[in-house]
This record gives sequence, C-alpha cells and structure tokens, in this order.
Amino acid sequence: MKKVCFITVFFYVFISQNQLYSQRFNNIDKTPTDITYLRQNKIQEPLVKVVYGRPKKDGEEVFGEQVPYGKIWRTGANEATEVKFYEDVRFGNKVVKAGTYILHTIPGEKEWTIILNSNVDTWGTSFYDETKDVVRIKVSAKKAKELEIFSIAFKHKLKNTYMVLAWDTTRVNIPLQTCNRI
Repeated sequence: MKKVCFITVFFYVFISQNQLYSQRFNNIDKTPTDITYLRQNKIQEPLVKVVYGRPKKDGEEVFGEQVPYGKIWRTGANEATEVKFYEDVRFGNKVVKAGTYILHTIPGEKEWTIILNSNVDTWGTSFYDETKDVVRIKVSAKKAKELEIFSIAFKHKLKNTYMVLAWDTTRVNIPLQTCNRI
C-alpha cells in the first residue's frame, strides 16, 4: 500500500510540475510577426498578403549599419518575408504569376534591389538561392519621418498602388498593379 501511495504522489507531483512548467512562456520572440493585406475594399478577398517580422531600431542607425548596404537582407526579421499574390500582378515593370514568394532586398543609400524568390519557407537569407529569383527590380529609396519599428504597408496614390517598406528614416515604394482592380 505504501508503494502504491508513493507512486501516486510521485506521479501527481511530476504531472503538476510538468503542467506548471509547460505554462511558462520562456523565450518569447522580441520581434513580433505581422501580416498586412492589400484589398480593393473591406469586403473583397485580398489581392496581396505579406507576412513579416518587425524588428525594432533600438537606437542605432538602421540602414548602412544594422542592415548593411549592398548585402542581401531578409526584409524584416526571423523567417524570410513571405508575399502571396492572389492573382497575377505587375511587380515594378515585371509580370509575376499568382502564388507565394519570398521578398528579399539589397538596400542601398539611394536605390534598392527588390527580389521575389520562389524558395519559400526559409529562415532569413540562410537558404537564399539566386537561381530561384523570379524577378529583380530597382526602386528609389527616400527619406521620411523616423519610424522605430520596421513596417510594410500598401498605399494608393492617384491610380498607382505601392507596397511600402518603412524603417528608420527610409521609405521604399514598390509599384504594384493587379488586373486593373486596384
């Protein structure tokens, strides 16, 4: 009987401790993931979805230091930034088929190279394979008001739509068109 009681108490304590430990949230990511959508209006299905990590500036200058000029960047933090087009789009001046791609960039002081790559589900630039580039375009980088956390959004200006990459005092507008619905 003592043995059964001991085993019961042991398992009760073991299970209780294990459940307590499993409820701890150690190693919470300090760089949250965000999702942004491009929709024609609030009731229609999305045209574009972007899933990306949002690093913070943390006081230092971002481009040229934290993110070096002239080197491939994951365009966010952690997992590589994923872009899903729900229909064919004109990305810059190139047509891209509907599907899911990874967005990489090569920042420069005045001009950025924007890359869509078909090697999805990757971490950062660790598995970047230039042979899987679907499109590369060049866009201008502009200065703007400081933004502490990296963000991606969409903006409409007249008849044009842009995917905007924004962090620190840098803004990059990537022109988009989808089947004349934007």
